[in-house]
Amino acid sequence: MEGILPLFKPAGLTSHDCVFKLRKILKTKKVGHTGTLDPDVTGVLPICIGRATKVAEYITDAGKAYEGEVTIGFSTTTEDASGEVVEKRSVDRPISREEILRVLASLTGQIKQTPPMYSAVKVGGVRLYEYARKGIEVERPTRIVTIYKIELLDDRSEFSGNEIRFRFRVSCSKGTYIRTLAVMIGEALGFPAHMSNLTRIRSAAFTLDDCLTFAEIERLMAEGDISSQLRPLESALSHLPKLHINDKVAEKVKNGALLPIPEQFNSYSGPIVAETKDGMALAVYSKHSGKPGLLKPDKVLRNNQL
Repeated sequence: MEGILPLFKPAGLTSHDCVFKLRKILKTKKVGHTGTLDPDVTGVLPICIGRATKVAEYITDAGKAYEGEVTIGFSTTTEDASGEVVEKRSVDRPISREEILRVLASLTGQIKQTPPMYSAVKVGGVRLYEYARKGIEVERPTRIVTIYKIELLDDRSEFSGNEIRFRFRVSCSKGTYIRTLAVMIGEALGFPAHMSNLTRIRSAAFTLDDCLTFAEIERLMAEGDISSQLRPLESALSHLPKLHINDKVAEKVKNGALLPIPEQFNSYSGPIVAETKDGMALAVYSKHSGKPGLLKPDKVLRNNQL
């Protein structure tokens, strides 16, 4: 069994829980997820099976999109609805649509974020949530992430009440904390806030429309038809540039050969997929740090021994 299985992750399970459950359903151990989703978060979680586990990191590194809800009026320890209230302040003035749109625009582009204490980021070899559970506050590293686009999914012209909720859609880079983004939106409006609901609607090339539920996967396994729903590992690499190679070079690539950098990639510094004329991905290359002018294989995906 080999390929990408786009899973609709339900609320209440961690990404690791999903992998554990799918190993049982699919009766195979070689299963991996493509980026942690918090238990409360639902939505797109591409699962890599068999040889496709080699390309999991390229899905993880690709852009994501979410639809969420921010609640203005109180903040929580976890920055989402599952945490304890930290600060509460009634929204004592109406907030205009234009003000919210200005805030969203100000958070578009490259922004700095500090990971929440309840997160999987490691400090001193220990995950932040382990410190948080013991009540230990540690200095957290600030990271730069990219918000490509934020849209307000609410047509009201004015928002009022002791607590205000509105939905938004965001496209962002790897490493973005949407919980923290919700808190930042509240801070910019002058009030404590948290993320009260979140669904991931896209991960790399996979969307909600592609996803299967656990029940659907179990049914397909029982019918012996699960293979028809597995996406080829190439689907995990669709966002990366391609280097088209002939059969002679393909044999060298399968054996991990270095390749000269084609002119079109001189100014490019990311991963490059070496693929055959019929679109089969053989390896993922990057520029060789010690040998100028050459590409080295980061991952050989198919070789003569497989």
